[in-house]
Amino acid sequence: MDPVEALQRLGGVATLGELIGPTTRGQVRGAERTGEILRLRHNRYALVDTDHQRSQAIAAGGVLSHLSAALHWGWAVKHPPVTACVTMPRGSRKPTGDLEVRWAVVPESDTHRHVTRRARTVVDCARAYDFDVALAVADSALREGEVSRHELLHAAARAPRIGRSKAIAVIEAADARAANPFESVIRAIALGVPGLRVEPQGEVAGVGWVDLLDRRLGIVIEADSFEFHGTREGLRRDVRRYTDFTRRGLVVVRFTWEEAMFQAEYVHQALVDTVRRQTNHHVASSTLSVPRPRSVQAGHRRTGDMVVP
Repeated sequence: MDPVEALQRLGGVATLGELIGPTTRGQVRGAERTGEILRLRHNRYALVDTDHQRSQAIAAGGVLSHLSAALHWGWAVKHPPVTACVTMPRGSRKPTGDLEVRWAVVPESDTHRHVTRRARTVVDCARAYDFDVALAVADSALREGEVSRHELLHAAARAPRIGRSKAIAVIEAADARAANPFESVIRAIALGVPGLRVEPQGEVAGVGWVDLLDRRLGIVIEADSFEFHGTREGLRRDVRRYTDFTRRGLVVVRFTWEEAMFQAEYVHQALVDTVRRQTNHHVASSTLSVPRPRSVQAGHRRTGDMVVP
């Protein structure tokens, strides 16, 4: 796979280890030489030059914020921003240039070197973007480990009233166990499916870890990785894994990256249908497993304290 496409699917930033597999070390070095991808620092590659975007924010008189700030902190996002995200002081004029501009009061305590700090960045994204975009950012922030859920909730409580409850909902749903934005986006959709209760990176005994797991309904949700398994050994592992799930009575639902990122309605409906089927199956199984009272023979019915043929 082309390194640019690999980085897009990994959320805009990735280590060399994450890139090796879907692409090769030689391809990564070639893309770096041609400027298609950037090495931000040791073992960290990106699509967006956040230092350049920070310079744009400074020149405009604002601070780098939202998705651009998320990338600055090395977090993976659903889709890297096309232009720099800049927050300007209230009352200031709109800057020239191709920028994603917002206006807000940003105290110095919320910035570091003209970039919104981690907690502020998570809250800004949660207030500004759709739930799946915001959840990917919040998951990435917790996964990094430099900011806690308590800190994020404290920052959300200090945010303006408009969007505050949305930010709190995103932060409460965030989970450091999510491996990447691909999984975060699918989980965001799953959270909107009635009756579905998934945990990220759940373990199935005897099989291994799965992307999302509903233990009660026996549903495994897999974000089908773009890392190619186009070898005989890869195919063998994939088939064995699927068979082992089935042997344990689990239903496996698999989604591609394109479906998760661009076909949310399809993913949602597929999960709704799966939950309905599994719920009906569990109800039917429970009904069939209830033993008939010994005093009631087949072909008889109970009325009061009497058994009536």
